[in-house]
Amino acid sequence: MGISKDSLTSHRKFRDKQELNFLLLSDEEGRVHEQYKVIVPKKMYGKEYMGTERSTFVFNRDGEMVKEYRKVKSAGHAEEVLEFIKENMK
Repeated sequence: MGISKDSLTSHRKFRDKQELNFLLLSDEEGRVHEQYKVIVPKKMYGKEYMGTERSTFVFNRDGEMVKEYRKVKSAGHAEEVLEFIKENMK
């Protein structure tokens, strides 16, 4: 599943446009973002602001976090996570 601070309407449009087959959850108030400490200081054009650090968390069937990826870059990341799951989630 994916989660962001975007609205449910925004998620619905994105899901439909991209033809996604998994849940997208909305955390508009940022509670889950705070819980996982993904709101961090960032810089853009020399200005500092608080923003979301793209992250991935892998959970086992018991709901325990078994792996976390911080400062994720999209290129190749899905393959890296899939490889981890194949090797470690048997």
